[in-house]
Amino acid sequence: MSDASVVCTDLSFSWPGDVPVFHELSFTAGSGRTGIVGANGAGKSTLFRLIAGELTPSAGSIVVQGTLGYLPQNLTFSEDMTVLDVLGIAPVVAALDAIAGGDAAEEHFTVIGTDWDIEERTRAQLDRLGLGDIPFDRPLRTLSGGEVTFLGIAAQLIRNPDVLLLDEPSNNLDSGARRKLYAVLDDWAGALLVISHDRALLDRVDRIAELESSTVTIYGGSFTDYENEVAAEREVAEKNIRTAEQQVKREKRELQQARERAARRASAGARNARSGSIPKVAAGTLKRRAQESAGKAGDTHGKRLADAKSRLDAAERSLRDDKRISLQLPETRVPAGRTVFLGEHVKVRYGDLDVFDGDGVDLAIRGRSGSP
Repeated sequence: MSDASVVCTDLSFSWPGDVPVFHELSFTAGSGRTGIVGANGAGKSTLFRLIAGELTPSAGSIVVQGTLGYLPQNLTFSEDMTVLDVLGIAPVVAALDAIAGGDAAEEHFTVIGTDWDIEERTRAQLDRLGLGDIPFDRPLRTLSGGEVTFLGIAAQLIRNPDVLLLDEPSNNLDSGARRKLYAVLDDWAGALLVISHDRALLDRVDRIAELESSTVTIYGGSFTDYENEVAAEREVAEKNIRTAEQQVKREKRELQQARERAARRASAGARNARSGSIPKVAAGTLKRRAQESAGKAGDTHGKRLADAKSRLDAAERSLRDDKRISLQLPETRVPAGRTVFLGEHVKVRYGDLDVFDGDGVDLAIRGRSGSP
């Protein structure tokens, strides 16, 4: 469906306890592949749950053009379920079996509808994902996490939705399985929205949508293109900050110099008045003019300094704070300053991937600042 899309308008949502997530968020995603990125806690998964109808916004609207498919990050399948149950085609297969066995009841035809080839289409999708030989009656408890994830993806592909939401679809997949997933998503013809930390996957999308503080910013191209553009924006912002800082210093210096000149003129006038070298009336006039001149100079330089500070504030606000991670932990009872965890040169591997580069990462978790 070429006009498949998701349109969120002035979307607001808060968790119980008035914990805000979104306030008047507006966002549109059309056909093609859109990667959703943002800091942990920005609300990416919550946004998907709102689009899928699992959550209800407190204000605003969500319009999905076309049929919707959704694969959440955490699949909650019972281990007693079978492959057929996960794929969601058990009733249709049962009806086909009943008819093949001679039962021509009307309800079987109603259940089947136009899905007479459902088993063949399902096998074709499973084969693309490397699960073509898996028995339909196999229980989930005998499958790996990656196989269960692929079954969830296959269940969505079988439905052939116009809009597909995938939340971390490459989790639990090894490198070979990921390549199969990439190939499947490369062929996607509708509107695909995917949340992922998998750089290889995000480098295959058409655009990146960055979610931050109830604002979605669209960057054309892959994740690498997005990184390059963000780096360029940071470089410009840092240059603007340096320029603004220099302007503030210069205006402060000129203001101080203007005050010193006014003080010197006032001091010289006072000395002349005391010495009698000029009449008192003239001395008073000079003093008044000096005060007026000092006041005007002070106002002029003060305004220029205020303007320079305002430009510096604006430049600092434009600088991205990508290195900060903010976690809200309500009702914490950890005393201020107490070290809960301390790790040095921590290294983590996920499958055959190194999560942290180089010598690893140092991590310290301590109680909040202030009184406990």
